[in-house]
Amino acid sequence: MSDAAVESRDAIENLLSEDRTFDPPASFVERANVADPKVWETAAADPEAYWAAWARELEWSRPFTQGLDWSDAPFARWFADGQLNASVNCLDRHVERGLGQRVAFHWQGEDGERRSVTYAQLLEEVSRCANALRELGVQRGDRVAIYMPMVVELPVAMLACARIGAAHSVVFGGFSSQALADRIVDASAKVVITADGGYRRGKVVELKAATDEAVRMAATDGQQVESVLCYRRLQGHDTPWTDGRDHWWHEIVGRQQAECAPEAMDSEDLLFLLYTSGTTAKPKGIMHTTGGYLTGAHATANMVFDLKDDDVYWCAADIGWVTGHSYIVYGPLSNGVTSVIYEGAPDWPDKDRLWSIVAEYGVSIFYTAPTAIRAFIKWGDEHPARHDLSSLRLLGSVGEPINPEAWMWYHERIGAERCPIVDTWWQTETGHIMVSPLPGLTRTKPGSATQALPGIEVSVVDEQGEPVGRGHGGYLTIDRPWPGMARGIWGNPERFVETYWSQVPGRYFVGDGAKIDEDGYLWVLGRVDDVMNVSGHRLSTTEVESALVEHPAIAEAAVVGRSHELTGECVVAYVVLEGHHEASDELIGELNAHVSERIGKFARPHMVLFTPEVPKTRSGKIMRRLLRDIAEGRELGDTTTLQDPTVVDALAEQVRSRG
Repeated sequence: MSDAAVESRDAIENLLSEDRTFDPPASFVERANVADPKVWETAAADPEAYWAAWARELEWSRPFTQGLDWSDAPFARWFADGQLNASVNCLDRHVERGLGQRVAFHWQGEDGERRSVTYAQLLEEVSRCANALRELGVQRGDRVAIYMPMVVELPVAMLACARIGAAHSVVFGGFSSQALADRIVDASAKVVITADGGYRRGKVVELKAATDEAVRMAATDGQQVESVLCYRRLQGHDTPWTDGRDHWWHEIVGRQQAECAPEAMDSEDLLFLLYTSGTTAKPKGIMHTTGGYLTGAHATANMVFDLKDDDVYWCAADIGWVTGHSYIVYGPLSNGVTSVIYEGAPDWPDKDRLWSIVAEYGVSIFYTAPTAIRAFIKWGDEHPARHDLSSLRLLGSVGEPINPEAWMWYHERIGAERCPIVDTWWQTETGHIMVSPLPGLTRTKPGSATQALPGIEVSVVDEQGEPVGRGHGGYLTIDRPWPGMARGIWGNPERFVETYWSQVPGRYFVGDGAKIDEDGYLWVLGRVDDVMNVSGHRLSTTEVESALVEHPAIAEAAVVGRSHELTGECVVAYVVLEGHHEASDELIGELNAHVSERIGKFARPHMVLFTPEVPKTRSGKIMRRLLRDIAEGRELGDTTTLQDPTVVDALAEQVRSRG
């Protein structure tokens, strides 16, 4: 092997080690959906047959005879000669087998309003909405933009689109008018479904006014929206209105028939677009088709969350992101499970709001982000301790790598050391979970996503595409097609190939760094763009953050690299204090000593900045671009997508005061 190849094997250094392991409780193993340890071997022997068996759990109006067609790689086709309808698989088939009175969604608004909707009621409302969309001129193959709060009508709108063969494009309700307009234009959406508003931390979010502005912007770019369908969430609210274009949900949907014949969709027909940010200003419209995506969402929800008929499942994400698509709507509903939807913020009106909901509905499966878990830690143990959480039997983590100490807090304080934790890794582009423990089989390690699911093949490779082996860091890749994989970027197949398939020869490159430890456990290290080069060491921000969070004074940490004339880059750490700890020079010294001990002196933070909050987007993602700008003293760009824009101003002032 060449010297360059040897050097690239350590492209991302393997620094932290974790020896704690946890076996699934025997009582959990006894009832687990997946309990055969040979499942990985069986799936690897014939992946197409493995996924076809899961696909046959769905209802097909025309059964498929084909598995994977990879002849036009990297554009996959799965079950291409079959036909099915996603809404039928989420609703009709459960009602037809006598489960119509099972609750599909327990919904709770931030203002305290509550609803419980059965599968039969959900089917009727979806059918009415589908008929209303047809009245508004929506046809098979059209695209419909959806910009709504977290209300039951959001999944209703998605499934109504699926029922008549229109592709939905859900836009997160926290996005700006410009972001919505960009997505309307790119998808050529002819109808927008929205609401007059929603609630967030006790305040009204003016969604209809934002929609009107987006429709105006789209028109200037040549995309004329024909109709706006508006759900009334607020009472006594003065809603802006355009006669002839705008329609109240309760009027047009309310007058429709409660039956709507579903379209028989080809497996490879487009189910939805979901836009994700790219390296350029233009967002990427990720394309997911019907049969493969639904198979993957259905199978992984069943495997990873061990869904049972008597479960009350809660994915505490927003449907505007892929987590909500796959694990609030399509995955749980295709499995016929009861789920929870909550409209508002986790700390409103108090910091125990989520735990009160768990106790109220007897939630048995809880799936949230490490960002939220670290916030819970910072807020204090007393908030979950107020509530009876004994109904919980499984916990999940999604969105980013979870620090081992946050994992342990989750395990001890929320799971009472009895609940397996499924730490999941996946992306908008993968469609469904790719790497995760199987809760009835996997011995877990805090902070590790453990291994690829059955039927999924991943590798950690160097820059030449060669596996790096155990004890080394490299680039996380996916080695063969899987059913839920993206079918491209809307209107730009060349960008799809360039972004995902050109970086590592013959493999899908996910953009994340990873390592495989000496025991064979997979650790995701975050985006390779976030790797720091300090004195010749290629450091993962995730590992330095984990070392900081191990200190008892630190609830959360975010790390970025800053240019340095001697070391190339130096470490800048933004830390959130836990409990009653106070910022001090002594604490900074302790943190530096701790990082030196756990990783090495080269990884010590050059600067430690104390902050009440780490700057995050409204989806909970740490804004590392802004953190790098702050560290470098650069002028800050747009901060309107932040949960709290004032945080960055205070941090920038700290940097200036330190010179």
